[in-house]
Amino acid sequence: MRRIAVLTSGGDCSGMNPAIRAVVRTALAKGIDVVGIQRGYRGLIDRQYEMLHHQSVSNTLQRGGTFLQSARCKEMMSPAGQAIAVETLEGIGIEGLVVIGGDGSLRGAKALHERGIKTIGIPASIDNDIPFTDMSLGVDTALNNICYAVDCLKDTASSHDRTFVVETMGRGSGYLALTAAVACGAEFALIPEVEFDLDAICEILRRRFKDGRNNSLILVAEGAASAKEIADQIKDRIHFETRLMVLGHYQRGGSPTAFDRLLACRFGMTAVEALLAGESGKMIGLTKSEIQLTELDKVISEKTRPIDQMLVKLGEIMDR
Repeated sequence: MRRIAVLTSGGDCSGMNPAIRAVVRTALAKGIDVVGIQRGYRGLIDRQYEMLHHQSVSNTLQRGGTFLQSARCKEMMSPAGQAIAVETLEGIGIEGLVVIGGDGSLRGAKALHERGIKTIGIPASIDNDIPFTDMSLGVDTALNNICYAVDCLKDTASSHDRTFVVETMGRGSGYLALTAAVACGAEFALIPEVEFDLDAICEILRRRFKDGRNNSLILVAEGAASAKEIADQIKDRIHFETRLMVLGHYQRGGSPTAFDRLLACRFGMTAVEALLAGESGKMIGLTKSEIQLTELDKVISEKTRPIDQMLVKLGEIMDR
């Protein structure tokens, strides 16, 4: 193998740059050229790419986001778009491709694999919703960002008789909201995987205030409910001063944590080694601290990663 390519696709997250860096430096150490595809699959359709060298990835380890940039690309969902992507890769002599991204990105990698391109996927999704990996890139950094914001809110909440409702990302997964709630001592975490009773929540809040506990924090995963509606209903039902904070894309950015940097390095190096070993159509994952490869067919058919029931139990016990 003489030349490989790497791209980042879908939503950005901290950890992508260290992963690109690991792919580039591992490949170069083995005498392999590396092409960086710009703006994800869009770059394959529009033929936007650049040669990556040792200096190209210098000073990127601590940077959030992705210097290759990312974009959504509907064309990759169609056979015609996939054919253009294959034509681009073959035209520049690519013998292997590393795709860094979430569910949609991995689906694109699977399509290219089925069209004869040797492809390895690296999971990157702050929701931590990709199956067959305990952690995806960006999750730990996003969680630390949330914890910092919530800790700041607790300072001001304790100075006033207020309930704060904080919306986190997580359309189909409540991992961020739940783990942040446990780590920060929030009173409730509303997540898509577990039904909640707002009447019961309001009764507990009313009892807490009666007992002299004059502030509360509720974390809401965006896929569980509208945080604004939750805040409004709490205010209407128990007449406490309620404030809403939507963290939004703040969660995605920032310098990656040491965990995300190390995980990215492990994933990136393994991706190159897997291609050299003749592997294709697989995703690299972390399972019980060990790096493992899983067929993309299996990853995609599983749809989502189940929530850890121990975390659910911790949330019920610790946060009241």
